Amino acid sequence: MSKNSTQYEVLFLTGTSFSSRKWQKRDQADKRKNLTDKEQLEEACWNGLLPEIFPEIFRESADLKSLYLWQIKQAQSFLEIEMGESPASKDYYFSIDPYCFLKQQYLS
Repeated sequence: MSKNSTQYEVLFLTGTSFSSRKWQKRDQADKRKNLTDKEQLEEACWNGLLPEIFPEIFRESADLKSLYLWQIKQAQSFLEIEMGESPASKDYYFSIDPYCFLKQQYLS
């Protein structure tokens, strides 16, 4: 019997007002001055921002296991966040990453 596991992909578009917010804490402002907006957003995700942004995904439920942040990939115009119960390879056909699913499209 195969085990079903929950996997999530989230794309944060960079170059938007959301991604250019200041994500660092005030006491860390001096240490983080040299980070780009994309790097600040990535660091904020690693430091626990995702449950605040997506409470419906991280809502604790008796039938769901904990979700973990496994990987953050930087692309030219977005950050791709991969989360799940355990690390797993993604199905490129169903991925929202344009670099993955465009390779799977068939030319007519």
